[in-house]
Amino acid sequence: MEWTQNYDPFHNAILSTAVAALPVVVLLTSIAALGIRIHIAAIAGLAVALGVAILGFGMPVKMAGLSALFGAGYGLFPIGWIILNLIFLYQLTVDKGHFDILRASLANLAPDPRVQVILIAFAFGAFFEGAAGFGTPVAVTGAILIQLGFKPLAACGLSLIANTAPVAFGAMGTPIIALAGVTGISDVQLSAMVGRHLPFFSLIVPFWVVCAFAGFRGMLGVWPAALVAGLSFAVPQFLISNLHGPWLVDVVA
Repeated sequence: MEWTQNYDPFHNAILSTAVAALPVVVLLTSIAALGIRIHIAAIAGLAVALGVAILGFGMPVKMAGLSALFGAGYGLFPIGWIILNLIFLYQLTVDKGHFDILRASLANLAPDPRVQVILIAFAFGAFFEGAAGFGTPVAVTGAILIQLGFKPLAACGLSLIANTAPVAFGAMGTPIIALAGVTGISDVQLSAMVGRHLPFFSLIVPFWVVCAFAGFRGMLGVWPAALVAGLSFAVPQFLISNLHGPWLVDVVA
């Protein structure tokens, strides 16, 4: 039988989906539960993915190998290249002392840590997500928050929460572009549809991240700042995603 992407040897949508999810389950379980190093867990996930594709779904060995190589190349060049450049710029600002100037300016401009969370974790994080994505915004904003006196675990958690609103348009719209390549749907159409859902979450996230840090009463003390941040991000996010496309949504917003 000639292999196609729609071929389901299990003849059961639930079973087929469960088998297809095995590589992700192995990857996340290896990292979170077993404490295996990330690069080793990634190799294990790749091996399981190849096994599922070849043995489970009958994908030709040559095609599976070429698909793995293509995926590695796609991750290394379009994605890895973006991250590498942003990390380079970050290290440059640290080595030249500009990062210390930025930290001092933020501390003087917004001495209230609740406002710092909005400004750094949400606003800066959204910009870094749009420019690079793939974990970079959490690493950079987490480092800034730690240097401002936040506990490391709290800084990372707050940065992750704040990153939920812009992540769909991360790395110059890479998730939307990749989805367009897989589905065959226009990236502009996908951008518009996603851009009609996310602004509601973008409006909520600043309140959520402050509430996670300082509690509900603490959030009430700075709700105007949270509202301004949410609106000023959500409105451009909606307009750019619907009128332009997925590429500059987070950066402009």
